[in-house]
Amino acid sequence: MLEKIKAALFGNQVEEKLGPEPESTAQTQAQADQESSVRMPGQFKMEKSRVAPGLYRPIPEETLVEWNAPARPFKKRKRQFFSTIIIIAILVSLILFFAGQVLPVAVVISIVFLVYVTAVIPPQEVHYKLTNYGIYVEKEAFSWLVMGRFWFDDKAGQRVLEIELYKFPGRLTFVLVEGQSPREKDLEAVLSEVLIEEKPELTTYEKAADWLKEKVPLE
Repeated sequence: MLEKIKAALFGNQVEEKLGPEPESTAQTQAQADQESSVRMPGQFKMEKSRVAPGLYRPIPEETLVEWNAPARPFKKRKRQFFSTIIIIAILVSLILFFAGQVLPVAVVISIVFLVYVTAVIPPQEVHYKLTNYGIYVEKEAFSWLVMGRFWFDDKAGQRVLEIELYKFPGRLTFVLVEGQSPREKDLEAVLSEVLIEEKPELTTYEKAADWLKEKVPLE
């Protein structure tokens, strides 16, 4: 059909100038899909609903890839890490106590306890599923409509995938296990079809945390 339209409008001049349509691009894409650890969804034709005027029939959900990974980045800490955290917490608590701020002292103690628990107890394995509708974390579903940008980063010596959310908890973090499917480049290829790959600016909390790491090394 496309060739007939070209011939009707421009005759054979288009074919002489542009030449035959390249097949290498389609072949390269097909080869990349075969080598990918993520199965790309099939192409569906949008069909109008015979019941609801102006709407289309739903497209069946397809699973692209499933995998298990730790729920969060984890790094074994040395004794110096805990000693430094406790000393800082004691100094801050004393300053707040003598300033008459008793309630913030309880907050500091709670934060220290949380840091201790997350640094000692390894994370549990979580099941993830990527489909053409969105992402499942265990049984909780996140559709593409609630996702914003995505980017890759390094946390606690591990490679992670971050996805921005427009609802709680505000961000999804996926630990990428080296040598395990899916690979980073395959996830990037799939997510780029729907989301924008862009790392946002650091929040005030993240800037303060980075400044503290530089000024007060914990290990």
